[in-house]
Amino acid sequence: MPVICMRYTTVLLTFMMGCLIASSAVAQDGSKMKFGKISKEEFDVKKFEKDTGAHAVILSEIGSSAFESDGKDLRLVFKVHRRIKIIDKNGYDLATVKVPLYKSDRQEERILNLKAVSYNLENGEIVDTRMDSKNVFTDKQDKFLIVKKFALPAVKEGTIIEYTYTISSPYYRHLRAWNFQGEYPALWSEYSVGIPEYFDYILIPQGYEPFVVRTKEPSRTTLSFRNESQGGAGPSNTVTVTPNVTIYKWAMKDVPPIRNESFITTIDNYVNRIEFQLSAYNMPEEPRKPVQSTWEQLMTDLMKAEDLGGTLNNNNGFLGDVVDGLIKDAKTDKEKAQKIYAWVRDNYTCTDHSALWMQKTLKTTFNAKNGNVAEINLLLVAMLKRAKLESYPIILSTRDNGYVYQFYPLTTRFNYLIAGAYVGDEFVNLDASEPLLGFGKLPAACYNGAARTVNEAATPVILGADSLREQKFTSVTLGKLENGYLTGSFQQRPTYFESYSVRKKVKDKSEDEFFKEITKSYTSEITLENKAIDDIKELESPVLVKYDFKMQVGNDDVLYISPLFGEAYRNNPFKSMERKFPVEMSHVSDEVYSFNMDVPEGYVVDELPKGAMARFNENDGLFQYLIQQQENHIQLRCRVKLAKANFEPDEYSSLREFFDLIVKKQAEQIVLKKKK
Repeated sequence: MPVICMRYTTVLLTFMMGCLIASSAVAQDGSKMKFGKISKEEFDVKKFEKDTGAHAVILSEIGSSAFESDGKDLRLVFKVHRRIKIIDKNGYDLATVKVPLYKSDRQEERILNLKAVSYNLENGEIVDTRMDSKNVFTDKQDKFLIVKKFALPAVKEGTIIEYTYTISSPYYRHLRAWNFQGEYPALWSEYSVGIPEYFDYILIPQGYEPFVVRTKEPSRTTLSFRNESQGGAGPSNTVTVTPNVTIYKWAMKDVPPIRNESFITTIDNYVNRIEFQLSAYNMPEEPRKPVQSTWEQLMTDLMKAEDLGGTLNNNNGFLGDVVDGLIKDAKTDKEKAQKIYAWVRDNYTCTDHSALWMQKTLKTTFNAKNGNVAEINLLLVAMLKRAKLESYPIILSTRDNGYVYQFYPLTTRFNYLIAGAYVGDEFVNLDASEPLLGFGKLPAACYNGAARTVNEAATPVILGADSLREQKFTSVTLGKLENGYLTGSFQQRPTYFESYSVRKKVKDKSEDEFFKEITKSYTSEITLENKAIDDIKELESPVLVKYDFKMQVGNDDVLYISPLFGEAYRNNPFKSMERKFPVEMSHVSDEVYSFNMDVPEGYVVDELPKGAMARFNENDGLFQYLIQQQENHIQLRCRVKLAKANFEPDEYSSLREFFDLIVKKQAEQIVLKKKK
C-alpha cells in the first residue's frame, strides 16, 4: 500500500467506541424520509403528546458524516435533511436557518446542494413553494467563521418546511456533533457516522433520553486522492485505497424538548448530544500519531501564545513606575498583591466578561483603561510578576458555558481567565474585572468545577460550588404596640454574593433607593428609621443591613404575626414533580434567623407554632424551627442549612419534600388575642 501524503494533513482512521452495542428497533417512517415526498397525514400533526404546547414539531431530521474523495482531496462530508411542522407563529423562527462554516487563510468549508421548500395544504391539496437563491445570505462573523443564512418562503401556521444541505470540509478534526434534542420536540432524530480505519476518534456522549437505534456495522469504501511528494516540490500522482469503514448509527424517537430549569449550571450540559474529538492518525506504514495533546502540552502552547501567556514573557517595562509606586510602602507580599489588585480593579472597565484571548496588546490595554476579562486579568498577572510575586493566568469555564471535560485538553471549552498568585504560603484567585469584588473573591459563575493554571504543570484548580460556603444571619426584634403600629428592629448580615448585589444597587442607584425597595417588599404599611449599611466599603466582607421600623398591624381583637417576616420561603423553589437533571446550586448555604418579641400589653398568646426539626439525607440538610414562650417573651430560632450544593436526580424527590416542610412551617403564624 502506498504511503499517503496529502496537501491537508492526510487522515484515514479508526473510531474508538467499544461501548456501543447493536440494538434492534422497529423501522420508523422518519428514517425513510425522502425529499419532496410529503403526505397529507403529516399536516395532521398538531401537537406533541409530551409537550402539547409546542409551537413546532420536528417530524424527522437525519444527519450523516462520512469521508469522501473527489479524486484530488479527502474531505469530511456532513449532510442534513430536516422536516418541520410549524404549529403557530411562535415557531416561525425555525424557518430561518443559520449554518456556521469555518475557514482559514488557505482552506474553507463549503455548503453544497442546498434545497429548501415550504408546503401548505390549500383546498385539500399540497402546494409547495421553493426557496429562491436570493433568500440565501452570507454573514462574515470573523476571519475564521462565516454563517450562511437562508429563509424559507410562504411560512404560516400549519406550514411544513423541509430543507437539506451538505457541508464539505477539509478539517478532519471537525467531525460535527449532533443534537438529538433541543427547544422543540422531535418525532425522529437520527445521525450516522462512517469512519475509515485510519482515524481514531473519542466519543463524548451526554443526555438522559434513550436511543431506539444504536448500531455498529462494518463496511468498505474506495477513496482516490492526490499523493504529493514530500514538501509538495516534486510530482504528484493519484492513489486509490480501499479501507475498512465502520458505520455507526444512533436514533431517538419522540424526543421531548429540553428547557431550562432552576438550580442548574446550563441546560446545555444535559442536551442529548454526541460529540467527537480526533485523537490520533493511524497512517499506513507509519507509527500512530497522536493528535490530542496533554494538559501540560496545551499549557506550554498557551504560555507561548502572544494573545495569552506569551505577553507575560515580555519585559513590560511600561508597568515599572506604576507598580513601584503601588508597593513602595507594602510590608508583606500580601499587601503588595492587595494594592496591585485594588488598583487594577478600580481603574479598569471590563468590556466583555466572556473572553479567553487578548484582542489588543497589554500596553494598549494599560493605556486604554479598559479591556475584556482576559486582558484585564493578564494585566493583573503582569503587574504582580513585575512586583516579584509568583503569579499565573488560570483558565476556566463559567457556569453558563458548561463543564470542562477533564480528559480532553481543549481550549474551546474555556471562556474565562482569572489571575492566581502566591502570597506567602497562600494561593489566592483574583478577578479584577468586577469593580466590587474583594481580594481573593471570584464571581459565583466561576465556581463550575475544575480550572487549569497556565503553567508547565497545568496545575488543576478546583472551583466547585460545594467549596463555596455562604452564610446569612438575620435578627428581628419586636417592641411595643402603640396606636396600631408595632415597633421593631431588623439586622441582617447577608451572604457575600447578596452583599455584592447590595453594593451594586447602592452604587447604581443610591442607599435611599435601596431602602425604598425594602419598604415596598413589605405587605403591611411600614416606616423605616435609623437606616444604615455597615461595611459597604469593606469589599472582602459581607455588609450589615440594619434599620428600625414601625409596622401597621391594627388594634383588632385578634392579631396575626408572621415571625419570619420576608425571610420565609414563600414557595418551594423546586416546583416540578419530577426532574431528570441534577440540582446544581451556586453555593452551599446556611441561613440562620432569630426572632424576639414581647407580647404586646393587653394581648395574650392564643396560638404558637410548634417546634420542628428535620434532616435531609442524614447530614446533607438541616431544618430547625425552635420556638418557645417564657411568660410574655417569645423567642424563635430558625435555621436552613445544606451541606452541599449539588444533588443527584434520585435525590430530587426527597429534596423537594424537605423544602415543602420548610415552606409550610415558616408560613405558620403567632396568633394574639386581646385579654377579656
